[in-house]
Amino acid sequence: MSSFVISLRSEIARVARKELKEELLALRKVTTAHRSEIAALKRQVKSLASALKTETRISRASKRAIEVTDEPARPGLRFSPDRLVAIRAKLGVSQAEFGLLVEASYQSVHKWEADKAKPRAAQLRKMAAVAKLGKREVQQRLQALQSQ
Repeated sequence: MSSFVISLRSEIARVARKELKEELLALRKVTTAHRSEIAALKRQVKSLASALKTETRISRASKRAIEVTDEPARPGLRFSPDRLVAIRAKLGVSQAEFGLLVEASYQSVHKWEADKAKPRAAQLRKMAAVAKLGKREVQQRLQALQSQ
């Protein structure tokens, strides 16, 4: 009887392996197809991200070009760090206060005066407008800006 039980067990195991082999083969094919699809999708996402980055750069560059062309040419508007120091001294304002007037940080004003950075065209126009003001008007504007 024990040989019969052993034979029965081995036959059951063989049949189970045969059925599992077919199911596992189908499962492996599906898994391989899914992995291929995932790899293709990753490549597609990478190419789309690259295209988006390129388009963003192009749109920023064109936007800057439009902004530059929209500004009227003003040949007399030049920047000099020494002139900025003189304007601040004439008006009696600190770097932080001057930054408030031209809508910039005091660090920007410091860098402009140290000739480590150059102001943008919009800030140059604001500086020119502030340079034309008197001390009283500057103080009034500062009080209005600080009360906001």
